[in-house]
Amino acid sequence: MNDAPSWTPSPRLRRRRRRNALVRWTVRVVAAAVIFAVGIALGESLDDNPDPAKSPTTTSIRTLGPLPLSNPATVTVTVTRP
Repeated sequence: MNDAPSWTPSPRLRRRRRRNALVRWTVRVVAAAVIFAVGIALGESLDDNPDPAKSPTTTSIRTLGPLPLSNPATVTVTVTRP
């Protein structure tokens, strides 16, 4: 009996599989690059933000008083009935 498979994939099907594999690997590489970039960004943000327990806290309190009001010009209006 013949041990070779009776059906062999067509060249078009082999190209499609190769293309699908290429797309999958491209998606994986892009996903890994995005995860790497997010990790770098997170690490930088944690490094830039100082630990509040180690740094002294400075609180500034300033009370603002009201501004002086200027006197508006006085206008006299006389109403007469005809």
